[in-house]
Amino acid sequence: MGYQQALEQTIGVPFTEGNSVTVLKNGDEIFPSMKEAVSKAQKSISFLTFVYWQGNIAVEFAELFSKKAREGVMVKVLLDSYGAFPMRQELVDLMIDSGVEVVWFRPLSRWKVWKMDNRTHRKILICDEKTAFTGGVGIAEEWTGDAGNKDEWRETHFKIEGPAVEGIKAAFTENWIEAGNELEINKSETSTLQSTGSVKIQTVRTSASVRWSDIVLLYQSLIELAEKRILIQTAYFNPDEKLVELLTKRAKEGIEVKIIFPGKYTDQRATKIMAGHSFERLLEAGVELFYYQKTMMHAKVIMVDDELSCIGSANFNHRSMLKDDEINLVMIDKSIFKELFAHFEEDLDYCERITNFRWKKRDSVKRALEVIVRPFRQQL
Repeated sequence: MGYQQALEQTIGVPFTEGNSVTVLKNGDEIFPSMKEAVSKAQKSISFLTFVYWQGNIAVEFAELFSKKAREGVMVKVLLDSYGAFPMRQELVDLMIDSGVEVVWFRPLSRWKVWKMDNRTHRKILICDEKTAFTGGVGIAEEWTGDAGNKDEWRETHFKIEGPAVEGIKAAFTENWIEAGNELEINKSETSTLQSTGSVKIQTVRTSASVRWSDIVLLYQSLIELAEKRILIQTAYFNPDEKLVELLTKRAKEGIEVKIIFPGKYTDQRATKIMAGHSFERLLEAGVELFYYQKTMMHAKVIMVDDELSCIGSANFNHRSMLKDDEINLVMIDKSIFKELFAHFEEDLDYCERITNFRWKKRDSVKRALEVIVRPFRQQL
């Protein structure tokens, strides 16, 4: 099927070819790979995150960035002023004193009214302009481990090498410039990024929007393109009416639609309550909904048919689609799909399926809470 042509025509962003991708599942795989890349960096490190909280891993990254800066590596660290607010000041001071360029994205003290609700939710690490990481991981204790208990979040992150790194770097640069830094132009006529694999990647970055964004267009396109199945994993499920309509339509047409989101363990109760507004329609159409019950589900993955995968920082909710700066990668590759599909199947073993009968029987307290949070739908 012509996924590439259809997505390029719709989104307006070409795919790059010749990329290699490593799927990293949970902190035990994610953090060692990221730290190894930082340790090996010889020229530059660019790091952007929404979440930088507490725990040993927060100290380890601050110390590693500081060490590389003292070695003469150019280290840029861009932190969202809201998401990284819990970060210990001594870690910021350590990096600055070591020569790291630490910059805050939209500092709270200078927020303008029309910008205060829009943040950068992107998670990006680029080493020597050749190796990039993106996905859903934040720098905090919650992401360490192997999702073995409620304190170790379930996450998927990705290591990318090849021409697609340039698109990821552009997303970092966009936020770096908005934060008040100088634009640095590479005037070289040829790219130093060589083909490293066979994965085709489309890089879709989006900024805060009033009514529309490329993430909305991307999600609608992926749902429409499906011929067999649509599998979704998301930390926060709060789609707009158009996406609900598309999901129900495709399910009624015989497309397998399965969605996994947090159940017992979630860091945003209001979002979980809000998710229920569309459950009845989705269930009646044949969409299969699952609460992940082992720990907090924070992975952000959409899989279509047998070779199309969409990953990145964006959730399946209003905030990611309209309010925050996000970055998603669309990958065309059967082996990547197969690996992610295996993870999806494993996650189902720890899920509770939501049935239409049980949902209709939910108690009056849950129904009341749904009404209470409804006015805040576009904030979640």
